[in-house]
This record gives sequence, structure tokens and C-alpha cells, in this order.
Amino acid sequence: MADVALECRDLAKAFGGVPVLKGVSLSLEAGSVTALAGENGAGKSTMMKIASGQVKPDRGQVLIGGEALSQADPRAAHRQGVAIVPQELAPIMDMKVYENLFIGRELRGRAGLLDRRAMAREAREILDVFGVEIDPQATMRKLSVGLRQLVEIAKCTSGGAKVLLLDEPSSAISDREVERLYAVVDKLRERGVAMLYTTHKMEEIRALADRVVVLRDGGLAMNQPLADVSDDDIVHAMIGRELEDLFPVLHPPGDDVALQISGLHVNGYERPVDLTVRRGEILGLAGLVGAGRTELLEAVFGVRKSVAGAIAVGGRAVKRNSPADAIARGMALVPEDRKGAGAVLSMDVLDNGSLPRLSSFTLGGWLRQRNRTRVVGEAMESVGLRSRGLSQQVGTLSGGNQQKVVLARWLTGSVNVLLLDEPTRGVDVGARSEIYRIITELAAAGMAVVMASSDMPEILSLAHRALVMREGSVAGELGRGELSSPDVQNTIFRLAAGLDLQSDPSSIDHSPDHGLHSPTDTKEDGR
Repeated sequence: MADVALECRDLAKAFGGVPVLKGVSLSLEAGSVTALAGENGAGKSTMMKIASGQVKPDRGQVLIGGEALSQADPRAAHRQGVAIVPQELAPIMDMKVYENLFIGRELRGRAGLLDRRAMAREAREILDVFGVEIDPQATMRKLSVGLRQLVEIAKCTSGGAKVLLLDEPSSAISDREVERLYAVVDKLRERGVAMLYTTHKMEEIRALADRVVVLRDGGLAMNQPLADVSDDDIVHAMIGRELEDLFPVLHPPGDDVALQISGLHVNGYERPVDLTVRRGEILGLAGLVGAGRTELLEAVFGVRKSVAGAIAVGGRAVKRNSPADAIARGMALVPEDRKGAGAVLSMDVLDNGSLPRLSSFTLGGWLRQRNRTRVVGEAMESVGLRSRGLSQQVGTLSGGNQQKVVLARWLTGSVNVLLLDEPTRGVDVGARSEIYRIITELAAAGMAVVMASSDMPEILSLAHRALVMREGSVAGELGRGELSSPDVQNTIFRLAAGLDLQSDPSSIDHSPDHGLHSPTDTKEDGR
């Protein structure tokens, strides 16, 4: 029987009276990888924080190598061999790699002075074990997110960690860096490290895990060897329903034009863009990385400069390069980076929900608090926000609920045109289904939606019509019937890559590095 490196027994935790974990038990074996899956808000992060000593459970205990973790103390857990690599890394950016590796356990010479040469030398040896070339003398700021992550993993394991908790480690790194992360995980497995790897991506579970644990609504929905379960079993355990329900039925669009763009020349691109979107229509924007989808949406909304062209909403002209005028005409933008450009994570739900239309909640410079609370509350309720109330800090919400806040705050007023940039990036499969429902309901109510997405199934299943972009301009247009055709993926890839539609399919690079993911690339969505 394999050695149990960490055991969680009957863990329960509630915040503000809301249960987050409901008596969950699991164990991690030395030299194995356990995938911890579940929807955002299922309790995964709370489980990680309890196991690493950051949070005290209301009930239950954590055993490390058979010895109880006596208190909620990260340093005590670390001394017993447990380390966590959080999703939001916090290296000291202006310090060097070796300084970050040895922080808190610096090497010193006989006179008590820091032995920087010895630390740099040992740092190189530590990093060489993982097969990565990182200059120990480089500052952390110069490294990519993926390399910073590997430095953090090296710091944990070189400090003697026998249990490593990895919280969504691939969420912010490129596909090439993901492959490097996988290689590091395999090396740690060979060295006998037990790992708990939080993810909602099916391909990661299949690539790395020996066992899969699924949480749903704070309870244990699955705890099985990976070989004994199918992808459908895992996703069903995550969301509690069948995959066919993921995409809602599309309602036919209206005839009236909601958004008219004529000759819009986005700064930095050679050719202008023309497009029309009808009321109730969902227009998808497909294309490879760098195709100009984000840039187009930002230019339409006015946050990116355009040098020529005309924009009209409902037949009324919108002043270019003026977000204020775009908002006044009933336009809304949900950006790709919800944490950096969308929500203000340090503010609560009420304040975030007030931001786009703050003037409508004021009178004589004073906030009309009762009116603001009512309107924002109704908007959040309309998208099914799961929170402890309007006073909850947005940064403490799950990714899917953060996205709902960014979307719902526009619904405190009239919206004619909704611009969505990667609306489900970093959102689990259950929350995706809810966001798809919201989008289709808004369209059914007459709102025009323009959605840029790198997720092929979103384009194929959610759009009435799709434009394929290349180098900032429209390379092709596909109607609803064409989006349902068997060969549509090849058509989109050819248009996006600038190839002749009759060319050899083998000449097309379908790699996910290029940012257009086919259904087989997005198995985490069960499609």
C-alpha cells in the first residue's frame, strides 16, 4: 500500500454562515498526482488553504505523514512538508531569482554575511534538476509568468516539501509553458512528491493525474482512480447534469440594425472593417492570435484609437474614440482581462456594479444609496450571481461570478449593443453554461451581441453568424447554416490563416498556441 503523504478527514468550513466545505475527506499518496476538479465556488481553494495551514477548518483535521497539523499556521505546515503554489503568484519582482529561491533561508558565510555566490550556485543546481535554463542572477520581473511559476515550485521543493499543492497552475501561462510544467510535475512524481493539482481542464487531468477528486457545492462528488472514470463521468460529477445542456437554444434575430460599422480603421492595422449586427443577433468573431478581434472591439467602444470610419447604434452616430459617447448610445464592453481591465477586485459587488453608470445613482453629488442598492441588486440577481451579498469583495468571488459582476453592472441601464471579449476565459464548465444562458437571453430580448472567442465550440454553437478575422480585417463570413456544416472547422482555419479554401488541410497549423481551439482542444468543456 502506498504511503499516505497527506490526509484530510471530514473537513468542513463555512464563511459568514455559508457552507463552503461539507465534510470532505481525501488522501494524497507519495509520488502521485491527484487532480482536484469542480466548478468555481465548489470549495477547491478552501480545501487547498486548509491543507496548507492558511485557514482553520470548523470541523475535521489534516494529517501530514500521519502527524496532525495542530494549528492553522502555514509555517507549521511548511515545516511538516506541505507547500502551496497559489494561482496568483507573489514573487518579489525586483529581487533576483536566487534571492527569491532562498528568501527566509538565506545562506551565510562564517562572518554571518550573505553568501550570494553560494546561493546563486545552488540556485542553478536546483533549477537544472527541472531542465530549465533560468539565469539565477536575473530579476524576477524579466521572467515570463510560466518561469516565475517554476521558480516558485523549485523554491517549495528545494525547501523539503513532500506535499505540493498546485492551484490552477496553467491558468495564466502559454501552451508551450504548460508542456514544461507537465515535465516538472513528472520529475516531482519520480522524486516521491505527492501533488494535489487543481484544474477544471480535462486534458490536464488526463495528462497528469493518477486519481481524480471532484467537489460540487462543497461536497465530495467523486474520488476515483483516473483509469476507472470517463471524461463524461468527471464533467457530470462537476456540474450535476448532462453535457448536452451546455449550450442553450438560439432564438432567431430581428430585422432592425442595431450596430453599423463603416470603414472603421483601427490604429495599427492596414485595412478598415465594415460590419452590421441586427437586434437579437449574436455575431461571433473568430481568428488566430493577433488577428485583431480584441482591437476591433476596443476600437468600437472607443478605448482603442481608430483613425477613420463611422459607428452607429440604432441609426444614431457614435463619436469615435469616446467610451462615454458609446455608453450614452447604449454600448457595453466586457473585456478579456476581467481582473486587470474589468472588475476592481478590492471593491465590493455594490461599488463594482455602480461604476459604469455612477452619475445615474447620484443627485447633487450625493449617492442615492437606496436606489443604487436596489438597481445593482436586481442586475446581479438577473445573472444568478452567487455571493454573500452586495457587500462581498469581488476579489473573493469565483472566476465565473467575477465575470457575472462585470457583465451585470452594465445591466443597471439600457444596453443596445454588448461587446464580449473571450467571455468564458478562465471560467469552469458549469459557469460557462450559465454565461451562455445569459448571453442568449439578452439576445432574445433584442440586444445585439458581438462576441470575440478563441473557443471554437462557442463560435459554432452560440453565434447566429461568424466573421473570421485576419490581420485586423474580415477574411470571411459564415452564416448559421455554414457554422453547422461538418467541414466548418477547416473552413475557419483556412480563412484565419489566409489559405485558399481548396488547399491541403495538412498545411494548416492547428496548434493551440495560435489561439483558435477546436472541440478536441477544449475537452474540459465536454465537447
